[in-house]
Amino acid sequence: MNIFEDYLQPIRKAIAADELTKSYSNFAGSGIRNKVNLRALNEAVPEKRLLPSLEQFANAVGLVPDFTQKLGSHPDFAYLKHTEETEEHYIVSMFVDVRRSTQLYGRYEPATVFVINNAIQRAAIHTALIFGGYVHRLQGDGLFAYFGGKNMPIADAVSRALQFASVYSYFVKNDLKNVFEQQGIEQIYTRIGVDLGYDEDVVWAMAGIGEISEVTTFSLHTNLASKMQANAVSNGIVIGDYVKKEAPALHDFFTPVCQRTGKETDRYIFEIPQKGFRYTQHDFDWLTFLKKQDYIATDLLGNLQLKAKQAVMPNRNIANLAPIAAVSKPYYNF
Repeated sequence: MNIFEDYLQPIRKAIAADELTKSYSNFAGSGIRNKVNLRALNEAVPEKRLLPSLEQFANAVGLVPDFTQKLGSHPDFAYLKHTEETEEHYIVSMFVDVRRSTQLYGRYEPATVFVINNAIQRAAIHTALIFGGYVHRLQGDGLFAYFGGKNMPIADAVSRALQFASVYSYFVKNDLKNVFEQQGIEQIYTRIGVDLGYDEDVVWAMAGIGEISEVTTFSLHTNLASKMQANAVSNGIVIGDYVKKEAPALHDFFTPVCQRTGKETDRYIFEIPQKGFRYTQHDFDWLTFLKKQDYIATDLLGNLQLKAKQAVMPNRNIANLAPIAAVSKPYYNF
């Protein structure tokens, strides 16, 4: 979709610098190393500003990212820090795992991998912020995020989470893949798990002690999101039954995982037989879903493109048409 093109540039430059350094070392017979230049990375991919390509996407979607949030601190529940209080409140949990990135260390200097991983991670963070996500934890070049809160309906939180997961999966599956394929690197891919816990299913509280602590969720469905991620295919997204329940218009995009694997035992991600509780996990056809979004168009080659935002003409008040209509339509009576 080219919305991440500006985030790919630092990756390409880091790879080129790595190759140049190795070539010079081989020629000069010295141990020259590629060095981390954090200032250059921050200039290329600012921490708290969308790059133009992604900013254009945010404008098309009509959403504004919140750069004031802090890692691991959902603002609606931050008050629980250093208290013994708890609160029950729904949340959508998402685990995004970027797989096979470890192989980069076999090809590039650690400094180069640092730039690559940070560019990928910042693309993920910026996109999550666009869709109102709260990044709770960073895991290598992957992340764990929450969607929703006290001022957002559950259905909206589910929709935002699925949109983020779809857009980011497309980035890794296509744009990022093209960069690494040119370097002969085996495919790097994502696996994403998404689940929803209702108010009665989720306890927010402080875990840990003192400053060795975080405000987090204690919920079966937070844990299941992680397990679903592990059950996803390459660049796949697996969602829980409650997510499906809150997105009735999207039922055609969900199929039980057992239909893919051919194993009925894969239908349920969790069971409590004595309570009759069996929780189904579903594959999410995120690509078809993404093609249906108002801000996405498909070109003749089947590639996804960001729809051009139609310009809004100023002074479109009907009163401004009076002078024209009075001249061209004699019967017009304003």
